[in-house]
Amino acid sequence: MKLKTSLLAVAAMASVLSISPVMAQDASPLVKQLNNGNWLPQAEAETLRDELFYQRAVHAYITMLPALNTIGMRDGSEAAFGKGYNVLPMWKDRMDSRTWVPTPNGDVIYSMSYLDLKETGPLVVAAPPNIIGMFTDFFQRTITDVGLIGPDRARGGLYLLLPPDYDGEIPQGYFPFKSKTYNVFLFFRSVMGKGPTAPDPKAAVALAEQTRIYPLWAMEKDVKPMQLPNASGKRIHMMYPVDNSYWTKLKAFVDYEPVSAIDPELRGVLASIGIVKGQPFSPTTKQQDLLKKAVETAPKMILAERQLGRPDGRDLYYKDRQYLNSWAGATAEWMQDSYLDVTQRASFFQVAYSSASAMVMRTLGAGSKYPFALKDSKGEFLNGSNSYKLRLPPDAPAALFWAVTLYNVTDGTMVETPQLMPSINSLNEAVAKNADGSVDLWFGPSKPANAPDTNFIQTVNGRNFLAMVRLYGTGVSFFDQSWKPDDVVKLN
Repeated sequence: MKLKTSLLAVAAMASVLSISPVMAQDASPLVKQLNNGNWLPQAEAETLRDELFYQRAVHAYITMLPALNTIGMRDGSEAAFGKGYNVLPMWKDRMDSRTWVPTPNGDVIYSMSYLDLKETGPLVVAAPPNIIGMFTDFFQRTITDVGLIGPDRARGGLYLLLPPDYDGEIPQGYFPFKSKTYNVFLFFRSVMGKGPTAPDPKAAVALAEQTRIYPLWAMEKDVKPMQLPNASGKRIHMMYPVDNSYWTKLKAFVDYEPVSAIDPELRGVLASIGIVKGQPFSPTTKQQDLLKKAVETAPKMILAERQLGRPDGRDLYYKDRQYLNSWAGATAEWMQDSYLDVTQRASFFQVAYSSASAMVMRTLGAGSKYPFALKDSKGEFLNGSNSYKLRLPPDAPAALFWAVTLYNVTDGTMVETPQLMPSINSLNEAVAKNADGSVDLWFGPSKPANAPDTNFIQTVNGRNFLAMVRLYGTGVSFFDQSWKPDDVVKLN
């Protein structure tokens, strides 16, 4: 009996042993997917690591573009005019295509400077009345609008800009705002008067020249006198980098700014490509190649998104026109209903700068709108080899002025031809009008015989362009769409 029991036990054990290898072969789907539960071959692991480094570099390029956009403008300005809180370059004879900057507006007088609150501490900016402007941090997050939409309500006032770590006294009598970055971008525009053959900039320049900037705690005798250089007529390169200096400039920015300026997840992305605040940035030769590939490919990816368009159509201003909205129905910070619209934000900063609430809100008679067209009435991309006609219906809803400007599609710089100023606006009384008050404008490599000189903008042969309509002091008929610009029509 004992022998029989022992034999049964041995048989049972053998049975267990015989099925154990079968059970061990069964595995979870992830084990099966990942090399059947084994480490990867060394070469494959290294290739995948490099690919992840490259993908994160692309992500870093796209998310950091707003800051590099501003850094490019600052570096170009300071190279031409010097730096300091008291240096405020102004384009006193208007900005033209010799200034390389994304989608500039040559139809107002620009004043732009770059303030360093880490160096100076709190700064006071005495803004003149009737300025259209803003302050942003270096990620181009609006600190505040200035002017009719701002707290001064176009009466002018003293704006107090505070560093992100400031915890001191805030005296009364100022409009105080704390920046998330030490670096602050000041962007003021003043509206020109009408002129018989061109807009008259004199009053607008005189107004802008009233701007004063000084440290909050400085004695009057110690405040540096304002320097207001005229930037018009000069070749100035204010674009963001297109090589690996993109990363070195970004690293310097990360080192300079407080940790709180960038959220931890994005800091993690930057850390994964070697950019960590206070630590050396020493990419290997292989990583330098991957960073170079990213800085060359990421802008093409953004361009491709812009070229192919949004599947949801949120960026279309009208159901029956080609005009697009840079914000696609988001806020000035590109917040949609439940997410941050990173694609639309990147599309904007590839060709533009300075997003502010006044550009997005539907404010009657005070804000500004910028419908723009990439395509003609038949849905074909605008090309400088062709000739086009654009009709603006009468009674444009622009209490201050309207303007139409042509830009390069890739970076938003002005189309540069011997004209230098690829823009036409309603402040020029010589612009020809039709009997009903509508205005016909022509674009092309050469002027059509029936086009007045005042109504023609020259294009660059073989190069795509976009046409932007600006409406300052936007009225009701724009918002209810009873007034709409005609599509750009290709001429035979």
